[in-house]
Amino acid sequence: MGLKILIVTPAAARTRSGNLATARRWRRLLNQLGHHTQISGEFLDQGCDLLVALHAHHSAASALRWRRCRADAPLIVGISGTDLYRDLQRSRGGQKAVATADRIVVLQPDGIRWLPEHCRERCRVVFQSVQPRNRTTNRIQRWWQVAVVGHLRAVKDPLRTAYAVRDLPGNSRIRVVHLGEALTPGLRSAAEAETRANRRYQWRGSRRYGDVLETLAGSQLMVLSSRMEGGANVVGESISVQTPVVASRISGTIGLLGEDYPGFYDVGDTSGLQRMLLAAEGDREFYQSLMAACAERRWQFEPECERLAWKNLLAELELG
Repeated sequence: MGLKILIVTPAAARTRSGNLATARRWRRLLNQLGHHTQISGEFLDQGCDLLVALHAHHSAASALRWRRCRADAPLIVGISGTDLYRDLQRSRGGQKAVATADRIVVLQPDGIRWLPEHCRERCRVVFQSVQPRNRTTNRIQRWWQVAVVGHLRAVKDPLRTAYAVRDLPGNSRIRVVHLGEALTPGLRSAAEAETRANRRYQWRGSRRYGDVLETLAGSQLMVLSSRMEGGANVVGESISVQTPVVASRISGTIGLLGEDYPGFYDVGDTSGLQRMLLAAEGDREFYQSLMAACAERRWQFEPECERLAWKNLLAELELG
């Protein structure tokens, strides 16, 4: 008989939250393992055997209420990007939730070193998986397409790729397609203005998940320009459709791609990103090195890898 598991994330009310997408995927995988899993915005004494609190800071109240009500029952705290690299440093509730958790989940291995040392032994890595696609897509041939996928938020440095292609040489065929919802009026205006002024950049707004994968599969390259990530799912999505990645050198992406990945540039470095884009377009050897490095990491993003990680985690807690 399976467990009754409750995943708590305050993002449950926001349909476009990355944390909600993570919670839904975890629910599906845990259910495949034979458990009965629900998602809620908070723990209100629902009857369950295990609480998974996604985002230590935002879910701290639920995690600590669980611990008071169910002192001997297991608690897993999942830590995402802003949680790990910003909020946890100043959130006393988040720190208490992590301190009292039986296990802590991060989305990539470099995240472990950002936790307090006394917590690291209880930390486990669960890579975010990508469901395999049933169709193939030919790459765009009219131009050399670079995909940017992510909602427009300041922490994503969303227009960095647009800036990098403003003054490319005339013989470059690079065009940038940007998918994602603008989460502030200012960023919406900026993206619209950039689309009008920059012939190499087009912001297309929010798209369905299938359209996102289609765009990634049709692109020659994907750029992740974030200033902060816990382990961006779009990296796995891009690699799963065999589109290589260029990314800002941040912990969350180093943990996914490896310290020696050839496609990193410094955060906010427009010129550095521009040089890397031109190298990917014009230097076949460099482009193939990106392809090969991504192919070596593809296993991380297979559903069976994530499902096995959860199976092993529950077994450690003698719940599997």
